[in-house]
Amino acid sequence: MLTDLHIENIAVIEQADVAFGPGFNVLTGETGAGKSILIDSIGAVLGGRVSRELVRSGAKNAMVSAVFTDCDAGTWFEENDLEDPGELILQRRISADGKSTCRVSGLPVTAQQLRSLGALLLDIHGQNDGRQLLDETRHQDYLDRFAGIDVEMAEYSAAYNSWRALKREIGRLGMDALEKARLTETLSAEVRELENAKLRPGEEEELSQLRDRMKNAEKLTEAVEGAYSALYEADGSAIALAGEAEHLIATAAAMAPELKAASESVAQARFLLEDAAERLNDLREGLDFSAEEYDAAESRLSLLRKLQRKYGTDEAGLVSRLEASRRRLGELESSDDLLLQLEKDLKKAEKAVLAAGAALSAKRAEAAKALAERVQAELKYLNMPSVRFVAELSPKQTKEGFDATGCDEVRFLMSANAGDTPGRIAHIASGGELSRVMLALKSVFAERDAVGTLIFDEIDTGVSGITAQRVGEKMGALSRHRQLICITHLPQIAAMADSHFCISKREDGGKTFTTVAALDHGGRVLELARLYGGDTVTDTTRKSAEEQLEAAERFKTGVG
Repeated sequence: MLTDLHIENIAVIEQADVAFGPGFNVLTGETGAGKSILIDSIGAVLGGRVSRELVRSGAKNAMVSAVFTDCDAGTWFEENDLEDPGELILQRRISADGKSTCRVSGLPVTAQQLRSLGALLLDIHGQNDGRQLLDETRHQDYLDRFAGIDVEMAEYSAAYNSWRALKREIGRLGMDALEKARLTETLSAEVRELENAKLRPGEEEELSQLRDRMKNAEKLTEAVEGAYSALYEADGSAIALAGEAEHLIATAAAMAPELKAASESVAQARFLLEDAAERLNDLREGLDFSAEEYDAAESRLSLLRKLQRKYGTDEAGLVSRLEASRRRLGELESSDDLLLQLEKDLKKAEKAVLAAGAALSAKRAEAAKALAERVQAELKYLNMPSVRFVAELSPKQTKEGFDATGCDEVRFLMSANAGDTPGRIAHIASGGELSRVMLALKSVFAERDAVGTLIFDEIDTGVSGITAQRVGEKMGALSRHRQLICITHLPQIAAMADSHFCISKREDGGKTFTTVAALDHGGRVLELARLYGGDTVTDTTRKSAEEQLEAAERFKTGVG
């Protein structure tokens, strides 16, 4: 349940605090006072999309926080590897440049994480939700949500994905004879060229180093020979002098033990000098390069780099490409046999899809009947006594008779008047009827959903009179099991509230300010009277408001 909402610098709201109660919470106010901004603020703190336009003019940043109680979010904390702090506080801070930061009970999270948590806590139904019913592609989602067919859908999806994988593989291998011959020739030429190159990873670097050495062979030889001579061959060479020093220090160390370490150091130094001399000699013997060897290295490097440019990859990539081309060539050569086997596998997979689809269709058909009965009952209560509502299933209009969602086309049909044949909602339903159909669906779904708070943002558009009374009673009844927050202009609905808030707007110093105030009984009477009669509040409208509140209390007592 949403208990506290704090808003700072969101559009015309400089600062507002709203303490929502259990049951039915209603927000009323003049058009343009900022009611929708309140809903936008809640959407933001639930991880919805935000922009710089949401930040109040002149403010550096905006902030929304929301406190929820009695929520089961333990699984979300486990899935996101976060510690459950117990008290659930959501916070969203938005800077003037449109960037935002999100926190859950003080822990930093991403907007996506906040959005996934928000979906478990609260569901917002806006003015345009009724229009979604006009989009028949959404009707199957509604039915599946009611049917609770997650297990059957998972089994169907597994079968369908296997069928799709085989279909793609057959498509990859299946080609006409001319295309197969062309591809075989291309791959054969590629394999021959790369095989003839005798590719070896690391060869290019080795050849580059060898070529550079050959380029500088004269200078290198001169340096190596000079160093070798200084270490070993010349009179008074470093090794000879080190040997002499070693002998003398060893003699001295026999008489002065403290020189033992120095003797060992000189011996080690002589050993290192001899090792360096041997390395120089080994290198010197291999520095005799011919012009042919240099040309061979250059030619090999040129070939490797030409192949890399041609195939757009490095040396390791050429080796991988050769293996891939060999494999693809082998597949082509055996493709006829492989295709025959894949076609057999595809037929089996299609049977599995149709079997899983049939199970899915049976569940949908059962749920469609139950959903139609429930929605029709709800609509009759909402002052549509002659309504007929049908959840129609028909075969999927695809080549195979199925797609990723199953074998069914789902379409909601209705007729509002006695004797009329049910037809497409988009062709029949008025705005008020759309609102009532959506409310009926939400009422049915609320019994199954775990979300504790529902927000209705003026979905009562297009209804009035007795119908408005029925809509208010339906929301009142629904709020006995869920927390409801509703923005409305209808006194019949506002009267049903357990907590009533009035949103008003004023100007001060050239700026606009919106405030949210909780109403006591007297305030509710005045607000309902305003909803009935506008600016002119009379004894009659006050009396009507009092009577409406008394009737609402009697209804809620009966429902409770």
